[in-house]
Amino acid sequence: MRALMIQGTGSNVGKSLLVAGLCRAMLRRGLSVAPFKPQNMSNNAAVTADGGEIGRAQALQALACGRAAHTDMNPVLLKPETDTGAQVIVQGRHVATARARDYARLKPRLLAPVLESFARLRQGADLVIVEGAGSPAEVNLRAGDIANMGFARVADVPVILAGDIDRGGVIAQIVGTQAVLEAADAAQIKGFLINRFRGDPGLFDDGYALIAQRTGWAGFGVVPYFADAALLPAEDAVDLRRSGGGGALRIAVPVLSRIANFDDLDPLAQEPAVTLRMIGPGQPIPGDTDLVILPGTKSTIADLAWVRAQGWDIDIQAHVRRGGHVLGICGGYQMLGRSIHDPLGLESAGGQDRVPGLGLLDVVTTMQPDKYLSQVHAVHAASGTPMTGYEIHIGETTGPARVRPFAHVGGKPEGAMSSDGRIMGSYLHGMFAGDTFRGAFLRQLGAAPSPLTYSEKVESVLDALADHLEKHCDVSMLLATAR
Repeated sequence: MRALMIQGTGSNVGKSLLVAGLCRAMLRRGLSVAPFKPQNMSNNAAVTADGGEIGRAQALQALACGRAAHTDMNPVLLKPETDTGAQVIVQGRHVATARARDYARLKPRLLAPVLESFARLRQGADLVIVEGAGSPAEVNLRAGDIANMGFARVADVPVILAGDIDRGGVIAQIVGTQAVLEAADAAQIKGFLINRFRGDPGLFDDGYALIAQRTGWAGFGVVPYFADAALLPAEDAVDLRRSGGGGALRIAVPVLSRIANFDDLDPLAQEPAVTLRMIGPGQPIPGDTDLVILPGTKSTIADLAWVRAQGWDIDIQAHVRRGGHVLGICGGYQMLGRSIHDPLGLESAGGQDRVPGLGLLDVVTTMQPDKYLSQVHAVHAASGTPMTGYEIHIGETTGPARVRPFAHVGGKPEGAMSSDGRIMGSYLHGMFAGDTFRGAFLRQLGAAPSPLTYSEKVESVLDALADHLEKHCDVSMLLATAR
């Protein structure tokens, strides 16, 4: 039972996509494959079949492997709440909230559950493809490392280093990484990949040879830019699409400072009848918007203040007066209510008994310490269509508007709507991935949905990504390198 690790010269160099593509390529070669990322940092999480949460990229990689997502695939997940602190999720469960300095002291205790999860995955797969985090060149973080070389050395997993030529300076990225690593860490790296090349790859032959000569590492290929990556669920907020589509139905999404689970929007962005606009800080919500979606957030109270700081609360009120629709998802749903209570200080220093909401739904939310995690089958109340999704939140929402639920889950009300049906709130992430519900929802807004089958589209892109890697890098040699 073999393993191979893809590390990168930096963040967002395409590691997650490379691992997803290799997982699908190995699956098509007849292998039982599993993805693994020892430590991830992301507010875009997925709920697993075993009732925990992992990074969205690992859920996509699990799909590429033909497996159900499991907490062992990402045993340590960090979910930033502030610029200096994050929730620490271990094997799917919240165990602490730590500032960066505190986490550095916590890391050595996390190696054991990381290795435990990795061992379980190896027992049930022919090959485990591991993804690093950030870069091993961050040698100031090497002590107690569980994300890159610290894990690779202890687990004795060979490493392939990926560099992003689209950023420029890829020779320095790779050669410089070797230069700053201690010798034993550098020896764990068996080769390199050049990712996101645009143009004629032959133009980089001399640079490719120079990297091999300077490092002594084998080159595994030059991978051209894969444009269809934009059609796959993204994990990192830097991948947020600023706009998309040219349809008559105009949807505006304010980009919250702690936006979470924003892949909720991906199926809408691919609908020809929709124009999806991501509204950045300082930008007004356009007056011709038909639907405003307030997305999920890792910190509802802080992002409610962010909404007001951008003036979006005023824009939303004007949008409603013009007859527009609003949908709040998870934290966005909580913001739509009359108030948010946080007596235990879970999201506010010292606790706040009452934070005024936007006042568009007659509900109140009380923050509670237990996080609710569940995969959900529901029925949309307005159309009677089936829905699937997942809940991942703290807080309980109650109030008179709940008598008009957005959906029903097991016969019980979920979410809330205003009396005229134009203001909607729900805790269900992932709802728009369901073709039947998405079609019904768009029709209620006067748009004609396409015959898009979203899940089939994602599968076809994963197959195309595997074809892309088979063509442009030596997948057979990568498999031979695994051990």
